[in-house]
Amino acid sequence: MSNNDIFGIVRELHASSGKVKYYSLKALEEQGYKVSHLPYSIRILLENALRNYDDFGITRENISTILNWAPVPPNQEIPFKPCRVLMQDFTGVPAVVDIASIRDEVARRGKDPDSINPLIPVDLIIDHSVIVDYFGTNYAFRKNVEVEYQRNRERYQLLKWAQKSFKNFSVVPPGSGICHQVNLEYLATGVTVRDGIAFPDTLVGTDSHTPMVNGNGVVAWGVGGIEAEAALLGQPIYFITPEVVGLKLTGALPVGTTATDLVLTITELLRRHKVVGKFVEVFGPGLSNLTVPDRATISNMSPEFGCTITYFPIDDRTLEYMRLTNRSEETIKLVEDYCKSNMLWRDDQATIQYSQLIELDLSTIEPTVSGPKRPQDKILLKEFKEKFIHLLETGYGRTYLPSDEREEYAGTDVAVAEEVKTMKTVAVKIGTETELIGDGSVVIAAITSCTNTSNPSVMIGAGILARKARERGLNVKPWVKTSLAPGSKVVTDYLERSGLLKDLEALRFHVVGYGCTSCIGNSGPLPAPVAKAIDENNLVVASVLSGNRNFEARVHPQVKMNFLMSPILVVAYAIAGRVDIDLNNEPIGYDPNLEPVYLKDIWPSEDEIRTTMTSVITPEDFRRSYSTIFEGDEQWKALDAPEGKTFRWDPSSTYIKEAPFFKDLKENPDRPADIVNSKVLLWLGDSVTTDHISPAGSFKEDSAAGKYLLSKGVEKKDFNSYGSRRGNDEVMVRGTFANVRIKNRIATREGGYSVHLPTGIEDTVFDTAMRYKAENTPLIVLAGKEYGSGSSRDWAAKGTYLLGIKAVIAESYERIHRSNLVGMGVMPLQFLDGQNADSLGLTGRETFTITGISEGLEPGKILKVIAKDDSSKEKTFEVICRLDSKIEIEYYTHGGILQYVLRQFLAS
Repeated sequence: MSNNDIFGIVRELHASSGKVKYYSLKALEEQGYKVSHLPYSIRILLENALRNYDDFGITRENISTILNWAPVPPNQEIPFKPCRVLMQDFTGVPAVVDIASIRDEVARRGKDPDSINPLIPVDLIIDHSVIVDYFGTNYAFRKNVEVEYQRNRERYQLLKWAQKSFKNFSVVPPGSGICHQVNLEYLATGVTVRDGIAFPDTLVGTDSHTPMVNGNGVVAWGVGGIEAEAALLGQPIYFITPEVVGLKLTGALPVGTTATDLVLTITELLRRHKVVGKFVEVFGPGLSNLTVPDRATISNMSPEFGCTITYFPIDDRTLEYMRLTNRSEETIKLVEDYCKSNMLWRDDQATIQYSQLIELDLSTIEPTVSGPKRPQDKILLKEFKEKFIHLLETGYGRTYLPSDEREEYAGTDVAVAEEVKTMKTVAVKIGTETELIGDGSVVIAAITSCTNTSNPSVMIGAGILARKARERGLNVKPWVKTSLAPGSKVVTDYLERSGLLKDLEALRFHVVGYGCTSCIGNSGPLPAPVAKAIDENNLVVASVLSGNRNFEARVHPQVKMNFLMSPILVVAYAIAGRVDIDLNNEPIGYDPNLEPVYLKDIWPSEDEIRTTMTSVITPEDFRRSYSTIFEGDEQWKALDAPEGKTFRWDPSSTYIKEAPFFKDLKENPDRPADIVNSKVLLWLGDSVTTDHISPAGSFKEDSAAGKYLLSKGVEKKDFNSYGSRRGNDEVMVRGTFANVRIKNRIATREGGYSVHLPTGIEDTVFDTAMRYKAENTPLIVLAGKEYGSGSSRDWAAKGTYLLGIKAVIAESYERIHRSNLVGMGVMPLQFLDGQNADSLGLTGRETFTITGISEGLEPGKILKVIAKDDSSKEKTFEVICRLDSKIEIEYYTHGGILQYVLRQFLAS
């Protein structure tokens, strides 16, 4: 430690558990450095660099860059070494496959595979695999878990092997909770002590919503699985010095509003202020009126804002939450003493300088939803009905009909309904009753996602609304698929103790699993009559969910409109059965005496929610739930798993397969070369998400992935989801760009299709790419703004690489996906400001050559692109090489970050 204390700032802290040492930022301030002017999040990055200084991966120059941070920061890279890594199973399985595959290559080279291990703690929570096959019954949870084990046995055997074989690697078994809620309630410590040194708890996670724990004062953000693997193998994460936007909150939330209304408002606000790639730090007197669950609800949606983190400094509210969640008094005292001693305790009088200031008065918040395709598309509840009518007419060309005029169209022939271009309504037999559903009908109502299930106020509020609805004789509509998927078992405990779980179950909101479910597309099949009616009549139906994402085809491929809202409103719209209703002024339903019941009649009061929370939530709930969280249920304990330093790959497996990226890796990489005579595989528009690039949900028999599985003897009922098959590259490369809503401008069909040139054959993206591969033709992608937004999905980059795509040219990128492309050796290029494929007059049918690569790369270098059409006419334009740092150039040169790490290891 003395060797890297280059400023002489190591001090002792007398903690209740004994003396610990720490790197004192206050000592730096006393030396004349303006630490007090730095945002809290930058101070944490500074401490991280000081403590990990080795004059190689982290240099004096790196420390100087952070120490001299300014509101307009320099375009210089800085390093970050998180103290731990968080994973969920969709991204965790391919990470384990990669590490196991690296072990295999190490063994093939005659070295000890056991030398490849995580160097920092890794917690993998299995939360992404449960699908809502069963709902609305008291056996739904049990049956869903049974099916989950049947579908995912091979994946879980791999994870159990890793838990036994890897050092520093823990697995939270299925049915335990959602990774971010488990992190918030249990894993996060605020301050960590290792080898006698105290320092801030920090992490990266293989899920874009990792910043949720920012709400508890922990700096953390989402990275691709590729970057996370490098981090756990000891590599620093490098990124350009961020701007820090100060979000000043004043006032308090009005009665009748929720943290969900607040976060959806902030999503629209911060998207409008273009915070992509920046840090956001929250301050102001309004913070004192927000609990940690309220703050975590906000931080959770950082990727929807576009920022890297949304940081809430540690304060008394943090300690209050740590006590509630059963953290030890020793830990709480350490957090308080350390933060107050080291300039990390929230101080509203601080002289912090921010890159930009944005103010929000909490008293202006109104009930809000967002949708139907993006989280930032805010809609005030009072304007929801009119907005739906507008969306129906402008997006689908259908004239709205009031509810009392629709019955005459029941059963109308589809062609006739199309001709008159009116709102569609059809008769559907559900059980013994015939119901009318149509455009705007709610077919999925899901209380899901850690965004909201971690917040007792909205969960208890949903239960109270359900109770009051029961008391008035209301019920959910029979065509609505309902689900309750808490982020931890603590939620079930307090709902049971309050009696509210019975009220929710009476409205068919039974627990279906402890996982992400509808929020990530694991909604499961709709009831057959409803699904048939949607397909045969092309109905524009809706889902309502308490999640954080509502991208096209994400929640369910048959549901075209998806709206985010609080759990309380989810229950309300399940009762209404449709979104084309003004809940402020129209009855939500009628009681048995045909008396109208309005939303205001059943809305929970602040006192009701607060009193219930105080009486039913205790630290004992958290102690009981988390004391055995790593043990798992009987199915997990009985699960057989292989043993040994290397994994025994089953050649017949369609779930788990050795990764193709490391086999027979060259000792030295080839010199980067120009990309010559490439073709456009896809020409895409704005806001293409990683869901578009690498969908996580279900897929059909006629898809490229479906055909592959059928050829391997897998029946349709056993397809599972793309997300569950991320351990098999053969499935995943076929699923790349296979989203049913993706729009490729060089193809005539919506979905995962492309055109091979010059033959003009239109086929799936995969089959088209394989034709080009057989001809040794390199491929590129043209795209618009915000390319790769959404989840931190490494397979969106891995699949891109395996298709033979050498470069992407976009107007702008979301942070994580650009980094992932670099991590897979795919070059991200950016049009010059004001230019795009349209403005340059491109057709997507040209042959492209990209020059300036072979002569040497540097961060942000301008490269030249020559586009030659069929008549040999050329157009030349410039693009920015988005290799943003020297280390990224190294990763690109090596063909990827893991290839770089493996070569470093083999060389040593």
